[in-house]
Amino acid sequence: MKIDCYISQGCGSEEALKENIARALEAEKIHAEVGIHRISNERASELKLSGSPSIFIDGEELQPQGVAGFS
Repeated sequence: MKIDCYISQGCGSEEALKENIARALEAEKIHAEVGIHRISNERASELKLSGSPSIFIDGEELQPQGVAGFS
C-alpha cells in the first residue's frame, strides 16, 4: 500500500497527520509506504488537489472529497 499526502506550505497539520496515519496502520497491522509532500499552491492546482492535506491511497483520493481549493 502507498499513501501520499500533499500539504500546503502554510498548513499546520503535518505532525498530527503523521501520528494519525501511524496509529491507523499500527491498529490495522498494515505496512504502507507513506509520502508527505509539502507543495506550493501552484503545484496543488496543477495536480488538481482539493484541500490540505489531500490524502491518496494507492493513487485514489481519500480525503478531502468535494472540497474546492488548496489552502
